[in-house]
Amino acid sequence: MDTAEGADPAALTEEQREIRRTLRDLLDRHAGRPAARTAPTEGYDPALWARMSGELGLPGLALPEEYGGAGRGTPALALVCEETGRALAASPLLATSVLAAPLVAALGTPAQRAELLPRIADGSLTCALAAPGGSLAHALGLTGDNTTGAWSGDGRAGGVQARPAPDGDGRLLYGEAEQVLDGHSAGLLLVAAHTGGFARSRTLLYLVRPEDAGPALVRTRRTGLDPTRSPAGVQLRDVPATLLGEDPDDPADITRALAAAGRTAAVLLAAEATGAARGALERTLGDVAARERSGRPAGALRAARHRLADLHVQVEAARALTYCAAREPGPGPESGPFALAQALEALRAAAGEAVRLHGGTGAAPEHEAHLYFRRAAADELLFGPAARLRARAAERTGLLGEAAA
Repeated sequence: MDTAEGADPAALTEEQREIRRTLRDLLDRHAGRPAARTAPTEGYDPALWARMSGELGLPGLALPEEYGGAGRGTPALALVCEETGRALAASPLLATSVLAAPLVAALGTPAQRAELLPRIADGSLTCALAAPGGSLAHALGLTGDNTTGAWSGDGRAGGVQARPAPDGDGRLLYGEAEQVLDGHSAGLLLVAAHTGGFARSRTLLYLVRPEDAGPALVRTRRTGLDPTRSPAGVQLRDVPATLLGEDPDDPADITRALAAAGRTAAVLLAAEATGAARGALERTLGDVAARERSGRPAGALRAARHRLADLHVQVEAARALTYCAAREPGPGPESGPFALAQALEALRAAAGEAVRLHGGTGAAPEHEAHLYFRRAAADELLFGPAARLRARAAERTGLLGEAAA
């Protein structure tokens, strides 16, 4: 049941295989077995992030070469996410390279791209996407229509509001956002905020630099269900901000960019989830083998192996769908949300079986099986549930009738 070569090993280039081998070796040596070994301030190990950035260049793997990236695209970054998911490695890769960097690349002015993308590529700048309302999946168009503005306050009280600064230079943001991944430590915040008042309300993205905000910006790291994720609460009290890109003629350009970035993020999240599911299966198989050596009843273990074989098929099906989506041409692969739904269900099933075979609720909370289960539950809360992902994707693509706008 070795899945090291994946569902379609012939589709991987030698360079991609080398990326995977090198990263797996780094994570196995540096991070060790899955555990909540995170720094108290950053929420991740800065030394590991420095090696992932400096030695392997992972933050810039999918960014254009003109900005210091490798230009390898979504398939290469999916391989990386699969390995970090397998190890349950805590890092800013998801918040920075998966969620924020594509928005800077798609919407930023030439000057903003030239300033920010090289720093993202070399790992010296980490970012976080702050979506008011605590629904990141809705903001990215994964579980609902993000053109309505309901996810961000709809221009009324709530959400984040933007108003002109008194000196006419830039905007001041007022409001708050919850569940901002790595929001407590990121060097740059991308904040979705309303501007224009209620009558002409529209949602735009703004850049907030914490070093310029002073006490008007309060960032609080929250205790999350998954100890390898770092959600934060972000409060803005007239924080100076700069518009990301130019003021669009069509406000829907921003929500369309968010939705396209969301569909690509769904592919990478699916890769991470399938990696975690594979990690749970590998360790569960190790537990079963150890019990067999210790002389446990053969009948119960044989039944467990049958269940694990079925789970292996489910995980590999999710992985195959993920890499098919990763190879779709153009921005925002349409099958990304479908792949994510399949991967979340595979992870939940694999993690649940790992907990059950380890002894159910009698297992210690910090045991590896529980860490995989907590990752599965946290991902469902942040980016799912799977049923809503499928429903929204079907609505968008017209599988349930006329395609959504």
